[in-house]
Amino acid sequence: MNYRMLRYLLGCILLIEAILLLLPLATAMIYKEDILPFVYTICILLVISVPCVLLKPKNTHIYAREGFICVSAAWILLSVFGALPFVFSGVIPNFIDALFETVSGFTTTGASILTAVEGFPRSILFWRSFTHWVGGMGVLVFMLAILPSAGGEAIHLMRAEVPGPTKGKLVPKMRQTALILYGIYIVLTCIEFIALLLCGFPLYDSIVTSFATAGTGGFSVLNNSIAGYANPAAEWVIAVFMILFGINFNLFFLVLIGKAKEALKSEELKVYLGVIAVSVVVVSLNIFHLIGNLGDSVRTAFFQVASIMTTTGFVTVEFNDWPVLSKTILTLLMIIGACAGSTAGGLKISRILILFKNIFREIKHMIRPRSVNVVRVDGEVISDETVRSATGYLTVYMLAIVICVVLISIDGYSMETNITATLSCINNIGPALGDLGAMGNFSVFSPFSKVVLTLAMLLGRLEFVPMIVFFSPYAWKKR
Repeated sequence: MNYRMLRYLLGCILLIEAILLLLPLATAMIYKEDILPFVYTICILLVISVPCVLLKPKNTHIYAREGFICVSAAWILLSVFGALPFVFSGVIPNFIDALFETVSGFTTTGASILTAVEGFPRSILFWRSFTHWVGGMGVLVFMLAILPSAGGEAIHLMRAEVPGPTKGKLVPKMRQTALILYGIYIVLTCIEFIALLLCGFPLYDSIVTSFATAGTGGFSVLNNSIAGYANPAAEWVIAVFMILFGINFNLFFLVLIGKAKEALKSEELKVYLGVIAVSVVVVSLNIFHLIGNLGDSVRTAFFQVASIMTTTGFVTVEFNDWPVLSKTILTLLMIIGACAGSTAGGLKISRILILFKNIFREIKHMIRPRSVNVVRVDGEVISDETVRSATGYLTVYMLAIVICVVLISIDGYSMETNITATLSCINNIGPALGDLGAMGNFSVFSPFSKVVLTLAMLLGRLEFVPMIVFFSPYAWKKR
């Protein structure tokens, strides 16, 4: 275990967080709000991070084990220190609540313990939404983009942080890959920001909403989320960009280098868009009698399907009052999620494709035991290791859901509430059903349940393995 390199990398992460906090600090100065919550947090971060960064180790190599541990420790530390502005400002004086809110932000979940946000300092709400943007692409990916690569094995950091069953380099150098990913991320965010301004959104609201959409997070500065704006044009814009941020960023790269046809042939993309289209049609027809207008029904269904499938969590209506069929579809979309390599959560389309194709392979093998069958996606053979990884992930995923539901059931809420709250946190979605409701919040849960759900958000965002490795005594043993 290269402890010195771990210390150095974690120091870099905390230093980056201190720098990022300068943006909400500037926001506080612009709106003449209290700057001390951010000043205190920045000072604490600098005191801890600067000595770690100055003592750069000679051996900068890291391997898979260090990569998993570094990513997990980084997300935990980011969340702990990121919660301090909420505590220092008095907006969320309870640290467990503040940690829940911050983890929800960084993991792009969007679940909140705040019963109302209107009237809070704009700088605090800016930081709250900005955590979505930072966590969406991944803070370690950001670090790789602006700092020299961590030895020759920086790929271990990206593999541990970027969601999806397969991760790799877009170009030979890891740093260039990170720069490309963040370049695409920034450009799409800016385009949405401009589009929202053209739709009549205020400047501040356009910025924070773009942050939340890009990270597929869902925090809003209005109590009623996007419904509070009553702006149909903006709803279409946000829905379209939620879908765009749910697409594998590798496909955007293919478009940039002139391989748009290859990108459009992606099975994952076709299934992703197909599921959205079918879900929108079914939900639109199912809620038509509640809305009474086909155009509004399609717009409402399109927005909520896009929001749930991309695990963003914005809402324009209380879909907890929708018919059972529509709620069932939304619950299934919570599980499915969007594409691998995007900012969205969930199981991921590519992983589901692999699982289903493996089932068909096993059926063929049972019918013809001597036949040789392989799993192919986009015409390429998927290795047995990747198939086993997808199967193992599903097993851990289901086990984590069961354990979480059992633990939070101590609070005595309905089964629908507990299951959808767990799915909401593990899949990094935000809204839930039952006693929480689409526009409800998680403040009703006990401190114990909030801690459980906080861990569920981290497990879901990092897709289990890094956190399991981090808490495993075996990973810390010298070998």
